Amino acid sequence: MKKIIIHTSESCPYCKQVKEELTKNKIKFENRFNSEFEKEWQEISNLTGMPTVPTIIYDGEYLVAGRDFGNAQHLIDIFKNFSKPSQSQAKRNFERIKTLNYNINMAFGRLDQLLRQIETKINTDEHKSTD
Repeated sequence: MKKIIIHTSESCPYCKQVKEELTKNKIKFENRFNSEFEKEWQEISNLTGMPTVPTIIYDGEYLVAGRDFGNAQHLIDIFKNFSKPSQSQAKRNFERIKTLNYNINMAFGRLDQLLRQIETKINTDEHKSTD
């Protein structure tokens, strides 16, 4: 298994849980507290746009809690089944942007639908009160 670097903070209980799960599964990692690796952590935060811990670097990939894995077991499964993508980084980025655009469009569609329901409810209630 490739080298795993995990960026954590001293006070993060989730970081502790993830590290315990990695250790329990005999997965070796290097822990880097953000307070000790401030410059490196700032670069990672700027790159990912998510100053969230734990953030893991594995085989050139950045795995951010919440974005890339939902819990410690999910992260373990990622490591056990990891394979380097065969597509170029540019193609992967393009596909991710398309997915993000789709998800934003769907969210705005749901929001519009909800607002229309609220508007209908308000108009119905107002009509009832004038009768």
